[in-house]
Amino acid sequence: MFDKNVTKVVQDCILDSGIQAKVVAQKINKPYSTLMREINPFDVSAKLGAETLLEIMKVTHDIRPLQYMASEMGFNLDGCNA
Repeated sequence: MFDKNVTKVVQDCILDSGIQAKVVAQKINKPYSTLMREINPFDVSAKLGAETLLEIMKVTHDIRPLQYMASEMGFNLDGCNA
Protein backbone atom coordinates (compact mmCIF):
# COMPACT_ATOMS: atom_id res chain seq x y z
CA MET A 1 0.00 0.00 0.00
CA PHE A 2 2.53 2.62 1.18
CA ASP A 3 5.65 2.85 3.28
CA LYS A 4 5.23 3.08 7.04
CA ASN A 5 5.71 6.50 8.54
CA VAL A 6 5.35 7.78 12.07
CA THR A 7 1.82 9.05 11.39
CA LYS A 8 0.69 5.60 10.24
CA VAL A 9 2.31 4.01 13.30
CA VAL A 10 0.40 6.44 15.55
CA GLN A 11 -2.83 5.69 13.67
CA ASP A 12 -2.22 1.96 14.20
CA CYS A 13 -1.47 2.62 17.87
CA ILE A 14 -4.93 4.14 18.33
CA LEU A 15 -6.80 1.68 16.12
CA ASP A 16 -5.18 -1.34 17.84
CA SER A 17 -5.65 0.00 21.38
CA GLY A 18 -9.15 -1.32 21.94
CA ILE A 19 -10.12 2.22 22.95
CA GLN A 20 -12.43 4.10 20.60
CA ALA A 21 -10.70 7.01 18.90
CA LYS A 22 -13.39 9.34 20.27
CA VAL A 23 -12.45 8.26 23.79
CA VAL A 24 -8.75 8.79 23.07
CA ALA A 25 -9.53 12.28 21.75
CA GLN A 26 -11.54 13.06 24.85
CA LYS A 27 -8.79 11.81 27.18
CA ILE A 28 -6.15 13.96 25.48
CA ASN A 29 -8.47 17.00 25.30
CA LYS A 30 -8.44 17.21 21.53
CA PRO A 31 -11.46 17.50 19.24
CA TYR A 32 -12.14 14.13 17.61
CA SER A 33 -12.13 15.58 14.08
CA THR A 34 -8.75 17.24 14.70
CA LEU A 35 -7.24 14.04 16.07
CA MET A 36 -8.49 12.05 13.10
CA ARG A 37 -6.91 14.54 10.70
CA GLU A 38 -3.63 14.50 12.62
CA ILE A 39 -3.35 10.69 12.55
CA ASN A 40 -4.37 10.37 8.89
CA PRO A 41 -1.20 9.53 6.94
CA PHE A 42 -2.82 10.87 3.76
CA ASP A 43 -3.62 14.32 5.19
CA VAL A 44 -0.39 16.20 4.56
CA SER A 45 -1.69 19.53 5.86
CA ALA A 46 -2.45 18.32 9.41
CA LYS A 47 0.46 17.78 11.77
CA LEU A 48 0.66 15.74 14.96
CA GLY A 49 2.56 17.54 17.72
CA ALA A 50 5.04 15.90 20.07
CA GLU A 51 2.93 16.66 23.16
CA THR A 52 -0.13 15.07 21.53
CA LEU A 53 1.94 12.04 20.55
CA LEU A 54 3.12 11.62 24.13
CA GLU A 55 -0.45 11.82 25.43
CA ILE A 56 -1.62 9.25 22.86
CA MET A 57 1.12 6.84 23.97
CA LYS A 58 0.16 7.35 27.62
CA VAL A 59 -3.56 6.75 26.97
CA THR A 60 -3.03 3.71 24.73
CA HIS A 61 -0.06 2.32 26.71
CA ASP A 62 1.62 1.78 23.34
CA ILE A 63 5.18 2.91 22.63
CA ARG A 64 5.34 1.71 19.03
CA PRO A 65 5.63 5.30 17.76
CA LEU A 66 8.64 5.87 20.02
CA GLN A 67 10.17 2.56 18.94
CA TYR A 68 9.61 3.43 15.28
CA MET A 69 11.27 6.83 15.67
CA ALA A 70 14.22 5.32 17.54
CA SER A 71 14.63 2.71 14.81
CA GLU A 72 14.57 5.39 12.12
CA MET A 73 17.43 7.09 14.00
CA GLY A 74 19.42 3.85 14.24
CA PHE A 75 18.58 3.10 17.88
CA ASN A 76 16.85 0.17 19.55
CA LEU A 77 14.62 0.52 22.61
CA ASP A 78 14.25 -3.20 23.32
CA GLY A 79 14.63 -3.97 27.00
CA CYS A 80 14.30 -0.36 28.12
CA ASN A 81 11.90 0.24 31.02
CA ALA A 82 11.29 3.21 33.26
